[in-house]
Amino acid sequence: MTLTRSRTLWLRTEPLHAVIYFEERCRGMGRALGLKGFWMGYFATRTAPMGPVESGTATAALGVFAPGMVARALPSAWQYAHPGRIVEERAAYTARALRALVPDIDDQAAALCPPLAAMVADAPSLARPLFTANREVPERTDPVQRLWQLVTCVREFRGDAHVATLADHGLDACEALVLAAATDRVDPDTIRQDRGWDEEDWEHAVDRLRGRGLLDGDGRVTEHGRTERELVEDATDRLSARLLRPLAARDADTLLAALERPVRQILAAGVLPFPNPIGLPRPAV
Repeated sequence: MTLTRSRTLWLRTEPLHAVIYFEERCRGMGRALGLKGFWMGYFATRTAPMGPVESGTATAALGVFAPGMVARALPSAWQYAHPGRIVEERAAYTARALRALVPDIDDQAAALCPPLAAMVADAPSLARPLFTANREVPERTDPVQRLWQLVTCVREFRGDAHVATLADHGLDACEALVLAAATDRVDPDTIRQDRGWDEEDWEHAVDRLRGRGLLDGDGRVTEHGRTERELVEDATDRLSARLLRPLAARDADTLLAALERPVRQILAAGVLPFPNPIGLPRPAV
């Protein structure tokens, strides 16, 4: 697939955001807050900007998790930690992680934050729940916390676009994962378990995709299925490109080039596993 500015923006912001899931100290944040296990911490941390949401709302916004998995974490997580506290703690944890991984991140943040802030401020909120919730988080005074919050807005804007695209293509949550696995974007066993689907759910989704001609009788992706998955990616790129509208092409290219350095440092540190459940390819720049 030809790299567009929109896709490059994802490749050069996702690793900055993803330290919250993979950096060792960040992974322990939920337990430090009294949350019960990694996944309760994940769902609470990811949805905290939306307030004390119920599991159904979170499931719909997140797009690809099994409802039962989300329901085991929410809303009970809010009994242990208030969403406002989680928002504050995740900012502090990610800033510490980024400073350890990228020693001059404060200087880089000074250059990166203004164009990212312009993009986030200009972007529309309609039908973008996670992006909007993150944009409404009070502006951080710490430059590295601010950088992480801005790239989080960027990634959730793309995530909202991706979920909307899956729905537009008639793919439910489990079907979307099966098709992603069939096209080698993610490992099937890992992604099934990480997103909370059991083997029966998975097989039913395989059967539905066979019925649409997206998988063959052996469960392998057909040409039609591969094309459908590419259309999903293309549409996600197109919708996400709205973020870049406030920047002139030259300024957008300057931003993308500037993002490459911290991302290379994060990847060189081995924080992100490959393959990974977020579908981030190697190399990501």
